Amino acid sequence: MSTTNFEDKNVPTVLIIGAGIAGLMLGILFETIDIPYHIFDRTSEIRPLGSAMGLSSNTFPIFEQLGLYEEIMKFSVPFRSTEIFDSELHKLGSINLDHRLFGYDNALFPRAKFHELLLRQIPVDKISYNKKVVSTEERNGKTIIQCSDDSTYEGDILVGADGAYSGVRQSLYKHLDEKGMLPKSDLDDLEIGYLSMLGIATPKSPEKYPQLKDEATYLTNVIGADKTWRAVSLAHNRISWSMGIAVSKEESQVLRFKNSEWGPKSNEVMIKDVDKLPLPSGGTMGELIEDTPKELISKIFLEEKNFLTWHHGRTVLIGDGAANAIQDAVVLANCIFNMSDSTSESITAAFEDYYKQRHHRAAEQIKRSRENGKIMTGQSWIQPDSVMQKWYMKIYEYRPQIAWLPLIEHRGLGTVLPQKNLRRETEEKRAQVV
Repeated sequence: MSTTNFEDKNVPTVLIIGAGIAGLMLGILFETIDIPYHIFDRTSEIRPLGSAMGLSSNTFPIFEQLGLYEEIMKFSVPFRSTEIFDSELHKLGSINLDHRLFGYDNALFPRAKFHELLLRQIPVDKISYNKKVVSTEERNGKTIIQCSDDSTYEGDILVGADGAYSGVRQSLYKHLDEKGMLPKSDLDDLEIGYLSMLGIATPKSPEKYPQLKDEATYLTNVIGADKTWRAVSLAHNRISWSMGIAVSKEESQVLRFKNSEWGPKSNEVMIKDVDKLPLPSGGTMGELIEDTPKELISKIFLEEKNFLTWHHGRTVLIGDGAANAIQDAVVLANCIFNMSDSTSESITAAFEDYYKQRHHRAAEQIKRSRENGKIMTGQSWIQPDSVMQKWYMKIYEYRPQIAWLPLIEHRGLGTVLPQKNLRRETEEKRAQVV
């Protein structure tokens, strides 16, 4: 068994588990201030799976600070509305986004493109693949991980950025439960289950799909009796598609067990079920799926839950998803940056500050996700534009930025909440900790 210690400075050495958006984002932030870190991922390589994802004014100032905003715009299209239809393609309503209020257009792009951009910012020697974490422990003032290949690594801080079924969280919760320190609710099953299949078709003809000619894109969401399906155009004449169904608690238990076993063959039954479904923009779901490489079609089971326990000792958890993961990473990095040393007391104080800033935000996000899900599945009426704009303004008023980089000036007509993190000059911080 080999043991590696990455520590080479009198600052906290951080082990990041998971090379998704959250883990890579945290690595990028540490890279700018020379905090030693290493990222571990269980996969053998990063595969370009996923559908479209979007970002907006609640994260774009961060990428302006990092000099990556224009890079994102190169593979993005403006996203300004969602149109909702019934299964007979009768329009039920729309949700419009006024970029003048928010200061930025919502941008839509392939998730894989965004992930590739983040990955390029990480030096190749700071990420290791085929590293499935099987256990974690704290010993002699260090946090230690053991991987399935019997290798072990140690550092000062362990960050679980490994998704909804986090191995780090499971290990942390196991230790806390054995000590009687874990809230009972944290052991309950996740609360909302969605089974989804998604992908991005190869470039299509603008003559067949006229929406590809538009400067901005819009999402078409169709509500069926037991499922929803949607499509949206992306840059370079590509169309992203997805379909989903809400599942019962009993079905969730079965799907949760199978989540890691799915591959191209297991998608076939679900594909046949949606093959003939019509799209408001023309064509059928089957046509888009047929033009998507089978190995790049994702079938995923998603659940949501607001856990009470986010940290203990030298271990901390950060969220999954898009904007939520990015904001978690920025706030956590800010709190670590403002630590005076790497003692257990300083680490605990930083984690508590992070939790105080982010936990209630995550709870609000889950609530919004439920409300949005009801609209998208026809369980709730679409509110008037004025009501929806106020709803989005509330979301976008929270725009955390990086504490050690120059702040980006406020854009848009809406209000923006003040920054919460203590700001210090990087040079002063380095002089203090080196």
